[in-house]
Amino acid sequence: MSQHQLTRAGSSNFRDSGQDGLIHRAFLRGEGFTHAEVRRWPVIGICSSWSELNPCNAGLQELAELVKRGVESSGGLALEFPTISISEPFTRPSSLYLRNLMSMDVEEMISSSPIDGVVLLAGCDKTVPAALMGAVSANKPTIMVTAGPRPVPCHNGLPMTIDDLWPACEARRLGRVSDAEWDALEGQINTGVGTCNVMGTAITMAAIAELLGFALPGSALAPATSEKRNEIAHASGAQIVETVKANRLPEGLVNPATLENAFRVVCALGGSTNAMIHLEAIAGRNSITIGSHVFARWADDTPWVADVKPGGRYLLSDLEEAGGVPAVAKRIADTLTLSAVAADGSSWRDVVGKVESRLHNCIAPSERGLSTRGSICVVHGSLAPRGAVLKTAGTSEPRLLHHRGRAMVFDGLNDLHARIDDPDLDVDENSILVLRGLGVTGAPGMPEVGHIPIPARLAREGVRDMLRISDARMSGTATGTIVLHVTPEAAAGGALGIIQSGDEIELDVTHRALNHFLSVQELARRGATAPAATAVRGYGWLHQKHALQPDFGCDFDFLRGDFATGAP
Repeated sequence: MSQHQLTRAGSSNFRDSGQDGLIHRAFLRGEGFTHAEVRRWPVIGICSSWSELNPCNAGLQELAELVKRGVESSGGLALEFPTISISEPFTRPSSLYLRNLMSMDVEEMISSSPIDGVVLLAGCDKTVPAALMGAVSANKPTIMVTAGPRPVPCHNGLPMTIDDLWPACEARRLGRVSDAEWDALEGQINTGVGTCNVMGTAITMAAIAELLGFALPGSALAPATSEKRNEIAHASGAQIVETVKANRLPEGLVNPATLENAFRVVCALGGSTNAMIHLEAIAGRNSITIGSHVFARWADDTPWVADVKPGGRYLLSDLEEAGGVPAVAKRIADTLTLSAVAADGSSWRDVVGKVESRLHNCIAPSERGLSTRGSICVVHGSLAPRGAVLKTAGTSEPRLLHHRGRAMVFDGLNDLHARIDDPDLDVDENSILVLRGLGVTGAPGMPEVGHIPIPARLAREGVRDMLRISDARMSGTATGTIVLHVTPEAAAGGALGIIQSGDEIELDVTHRALNHFLSVQELARRGATAPAATAVRGYGWLHQKHALQPDFGCDFDFLRGDFATGAP
């Protein structure tokens, strides 16, 4: 135990000439490090979310070894440590439920360990934002290496990306996929480690890490097991040594300009709606609140230019060939603050200046975008006074973008599953399906269940899309005209909890509005929704008491940088 000081700082004790230094160096020598190695500076932590319970992050072990070599090649000492890992398909009740816990783990390990900087190894939807949130709070020099997308397999002779899974599941539900086809599909969906191989949440967050200055420019799209991904890992190990020497801290990277850059690039990419929640949470760790109205303004004047799946036609490999995230940033450079610092210490003006002009159909030409509406639409109104979000990037049926209809309300997943395929369900193609009770408090943790299935009777009649509304989230790989993150959620007293089947709702994307038509008197007569059941112990109790709504990133209030001042 240290005898001289108990402050949580860097690696100074490794160089101490007395008892503390002896103990620190001796314990590492017991692991096999040499006399010279335990005296290296800086000491770099490698924080990895590798886990066999997280297939998307299962390739991080190999990348960690390459990061170590990069650190050592620049004179540093690299020490790997784990953090908890959160898998999208495996975690219940929701991956978002554990994001804040992982962020606390990352923060405390960075803060408490005798390291001067850290390389974050993460890959999927929640491990990337959780690691960034923890690193911002710990505020030691940080570089991130993301896992990269998994290979694109073939199914029936055609490329099959993860977004092709959802129509296959719907076809199976309707009895159109045989047992043999279903069994064959199981072995063809994922043929290697890595994250979802479309512009879902994982790749969206990897792009955000680039724009915020944590991940090396051009690193988001390299395939998980490619030579380029290996080179990125080695280069990131070398870069963190330089980042420590330059004392470039997370608090300087997360600011209004970089947050705007990041979200504008998300919009240009046709990225995941989940980005709004995670960006707001990352901002909050540095005492910044973005707000749904600001997101709305950024979204409205940023063109959607990357024609990639799930909203577009092309593969991530096509976008990588066209120049990746830096090429998209160059395409919308007039909307960005190019003086922002990239992870390699250069400016984003330098980054986009080095992008070679390559003609490729997956990036829309400069004179136009892929849609006049952009890719993400933030709406407000009586049903969502603090905001809701709709992804419009090639995923929505135009007739539904200004639509008024009768609600069919489902209270939670059990109710949905019990009634959605009832042939007598009182719905038609103009009905609006509402799923509630699945927000950050109600579920808890906002599971990705907002992709409400089309009722079987209507699907068999040829209906392919309906307006759907929920206080839940949706996978970044899924599509449809679905309004998500309705805030406040039903369990927090939001208007969504008062709506009844048969009530009329209107979505007007042109005016960015989502409204019900109940009078003040009728709202008062119906009364507030009963809150979700309260957990009585442990992490569930903590989450119930302290998780904020989506417009504050669903973070815990006490983890925000401005908690001591009473905000938000």
